[in-house]
Amino acid sequence: MSDFLGMSTYFGFVLSIGAYVIGSSIKKRFKLAIFNPLLIAIIITICILLLGNISYDTYNEGAKYITYLLTPSTVALAVPLYDKLKVLRKNFKAIMIGIISGTITSFITNLIICILFELTHEQYITLLPKSITTAIGIELSAEFGGSETITTAVIVITGIIGSMTAEKIFKLLRIKNPIAKGIALGTASHAIGTSKAIEMGETEGAMAGLSIAVSGILTVLAMNVFALLY
Repeated sequence: MSDFLGMSTYFGFVLSIGAYVIGSSIKKRFKLAIFNPLLIAIIITICILLLGNISYDTYNEGAKYITYLLTPSTVALAVPLYDKLKVLRKNFKAIMIGIISGTITSFITNLIICILFELTHEQYITLLPKSITTAIGIELSAEFGGSETITTAVIVITGIIGSMTAEKIFKLLRIKNPIAKGIALGTASHAIGTSKAIEMGETEGAMAGLSIAVSGILTVLAMNVFALLY
């Protein structure tokens, strides 16, 4: 089975897109946060690979074409931000403080968790880029000696959890400001959180897109400092 599918260049691509379409349909049908399209797509993909005894390398031969789109898709998030430049100028200081605070909080909580659970330095480095987009996180993890594979998984899990719990948390904490919602989702849950922010509204989506870029830059700079703390 694995050899047969290995002859298909686009098997991984078709499987990934098909699984996500199924996930989106389930989410629209039941409208529950737990039915996150990406989470469902991951589960479907893993099940098919296991049942078909298909290796990851075979799957990735086609799926890698989706990976190539990560960087341009992240850049494209600047489009909704352009439409909200007036909002950005008016609230610039508050927005920057929010993003900086969120980024630093992510680093500090990682440090505390690693100290409490006595994780290794490699595991610490692997977890540090968990809240930024995959394209940047993978490179940082590799550069500082972390595990790229685990970093990717942690980034995806972080995004899914943020997307699933965002509305409940906003309601619980009575956060109604669209700018605050967007900053929180973009800073903590990168592109996956941003997709959720876009569902909430244009302002939320624009602020989340900005947060991805700024938090990514801040993370690159902060890694040089925090990598030395544990």
